[in-house]
Amino acid sequence: MDDKRKAALTKFVEIGFPKKKNEEYKYTNLAEIVNKEYNFFPKREHNVSKKDLDALHIGEENFDYIVFINGELRKEFSKISIENVEFLSFNYALNDEKHKEVFEKYFNTITHEDNPFADLNLAYCKYGFFLHVPKNTVIEKPIHVFYLSQNQEENTFYNTRNLLIAEAGSKVEVIESHHNFDDTFTFTNSVTEIFVYPNAKADWHKLQNDSDTSYLVDNTYARQEKDSLATVNTFSFGGKLVRNNLDFIHNGENINSFMNGITIINNDQLVDHHTAVHHNFPNCESYQNYKGVYNGKSHGVFNGKVFVDKIAQKTNAYQQNNNVLLSEGATIDTKPQLEIFADDVKCSHGCTVGQLDDEALFYLRARGISKNEARALLLYAFAHDAMQNIDIEPLKLKVSKLLAEKLEVDIEF
Repeated sequence: MDDKRKAALTKFVEIGFPKKKNEEYKYTNLAEIVNKEYNFFPKREHNVSKKDLDALHIGEENFDYIVFINGELRKEFSKISIENVEFLSFNYALNDEKHKEVFEKYFNTITHEDNPFADLNLAYCKYGFFLHVPKNTVIEKPIHVFYLSQNQEENTFYNTRNLLIAEAGSKVEVIESHHNFDDTFTFTNSVTEIFVYPNAKADWHKLQNDSDTSYLVDNTYARQEKDSLATVNTFSFGGKLVRNNLDFIHNGENINSFMNGITIINNDQLVDHHTAVHHNFPNCESYQNYKGVYNGKSHGVFNGKVFVDKIAQKTNAYQQNNNVLLSEGATIDTKPQLEIFADDVKCSHGCTVGQLDDEALFYLRARGISKNEARALLLYAFAHDAMQNIDIEPLKLKVSKLLAEKLEVDIEF
């Protein structure tokens, strides 16, 4: 492992952070992030209380939840009742001789070779979790994973690493959120590898609602085997700059992949979604549905790619990105892409950028609803469409409340 870390760091030093001349980062300027100085080794001491944590919960009384504070797993704040599965802190599993073969088989096998953030993460990764769900094991309760940073006097850099293996016939749902309690900045560079075996179902929900002193680059890779289903939902409301790199790799037939996203930001926030689905086998389906609402001087980016191999006949791929700009200073750069080398496929992609529908606004106002409330209701309905496949009711309620809060509308739930 030490040799791999050294090689990754050497590679990163040679390449460096992406610049705007890099096509993949053409619309996302990382200068604000990379020009700061960071401490790579956060202080362990913290003052997080149960009250602080309760304020972050989404009403999940029956959930399992895992709490990391300043990078370390804190069992006194966590509730782990799941049985018949392996759940370990990433660093423990990585250095445990019993898991050597597992890590050799899975660790860092589906990350992009041309991703400098993945190289940097490999060089320094220490924080995060390892979850192995055995064959035909159904985890009934969702698992909410909290990453908290607090009591850091310097800007802090976290290289978080997660590894999920869902064996054949298993089922698991994970909710992930990051929270910075300090006025100093955090930069989280997260890499998650997800392996979904035949007839397994894995859902990962990213609740991104951090403070204006947080930066997040999230790199998530999912490899699916035949007859599997995987979903990644990304809800981006907070954080100064957020970059989501999401890759799905199909490694068998009859695979279903779902990617949904809602972005509602203001001021000078930036959220960048880069997605890719690799259809390598026949009879598979993928669906991407991303909605964005931008106000102030905020900036959104969407770049979605669908690759269909020449043998991937009967592929059904859908990709849509719809956006609303609420101010003259808000901008969106959107670029859905298809690369198709098969003949018998159904693939569609599209994007829209506009303002609110004046007729719908007039219709609501004619029924006694104020202009601001009518506008917020229309925006809520617009964004809400992208969360229809959430089957965790407390999460759906939390996202609905965040939608209403960000749009400044009073809706009873």
